[in-house]
Amino acid sequence: MSSSQSHASLSALADRWLPKLVLSPTLLISLVFVYGFIAWTGWLSLTESRLLPQMDLAGLIQYQALFENDRWWTAVANLGIFGGLFIGCTLAVGLFLAVLLDQKIRAEGTLRTIYLYPMALSFIVTGTAWKWMLNPDMGLQKVINDWGFPDFTFDWLVDPDKAIYTVVIAGVWQSSGFVMALFLAGLRGIDDSIIKAAQVDGASLPVIYWRIIIPSLRPVFFSVLLILSHIAIKSFDLVMALTGGGPGTASDVPAIFMYQFAFTRGQLGLGAASAMMMLMTIVAVLVPLMYMETRSAKRG
Repeated sequence: MSSSQSHASLSALADRWLPKLVLSPTLLISLVFVYGFIAWTGWLSLTESRLLPQMDLAGLIQYQALFENDRWWTAVANLGIFGGLFIGCTLAVGLFLAVLLDQKIRAEGTLRTIYLYPMALSFIVTGTAWKWMLNPDMGLQKVINDWGFPDFTFDWLVDPDKAIYTVVIAGVWQSSGFVMALFLAGLRGIDDSIIKAAQVDGASLPVIYWRIIIPSLRPVFFSVLLILSHIAIKSFDLVMALTGGGPGTASDVPAIFMYQFAFTRGQLGLGAASAMMMLMTIVAVLVPLMYMETRSAKRG
């Protein structure tokens, strides 16, 4: 075999195996620390584990105890309120901001940076900042009272019936800029010739956006819904920093329920069962979205 043939053989071998060798550590780590721990959590949810893990299977008793726990259903109801409002409002605000910036307005770069800035903050910082602003004794209510409006009240943070809505406000403020960036990228990727043709036909700008541009953003809507649903279901740090799940359990969510029962109340099996229910909720959201997106892509 000549040297050139040997070199070509080694090059082909490297092209075949080098990518696999580079990716194998990442794949191995994902298998162990993601899917491995998911499997471990699922196993614990089928045991009587309390303060320490137990390996003997005990059936579905933890799930039965979970479904009989009133606090769990309170957390689920709060997640429904928070998730629905958070996803809907963030979608609306993000799309509106993207359409606004798509008009090639002045200072677009500055405005885009301002809108994106909240996403650079952690949810702990966001929750703490909004806790100060919404505190009736030192925040918005006190400022407006000091301006000469003593009858103004905004005590949602300490009102059990409205505390969960303060989490929605903070979450929408944090995530709208990120959603705006995704929509803006989608808007900038649409062929201008389609818009110009619609304008020649006499279509107004609102009609163009409603009938042509926004339907063209279906893949972006899919990505945004997936990301926001994931953020909503696993929300923990924002709620802990803003309300701590209170007053009482008024703003409790499944992630807080899981943490407290698994790590502070010594009921590891019950916490694992709640974690698996959260995972099933994510799968229940993910699978239909992926199915609809795949089906629409095949039709397209």
